[in-house]
Amino acid sequence: MEKQAIVVSIAVYEGLEAVRLSGLSNMLDRPRVVELAEMLGYADAADWVRENRNLYAAAIFGGFVADEKEGA
Repeated sequence: MEKQAIVVSIAVYEGLEAVRLSGLSNMLDRPRVVELAEMLGYADAADWVRENRNLYAAAIFGGFVADEKEGA
């Protein structure tokens, strides 16, 4: 199976990137990622991870890409 990046909104991407850069959690620890996203003020990212478990898991290995068409 080919790994493919998952497209997310800019708000979700920024939130996940903030959690990753914080270094406060392994990104595989999904519940902690949700908690940190909320603590850091990224509710959209927390909600997306909570509601898209399978896509989140796929993106951990395939990567995340911000939707560049958003807001256009």
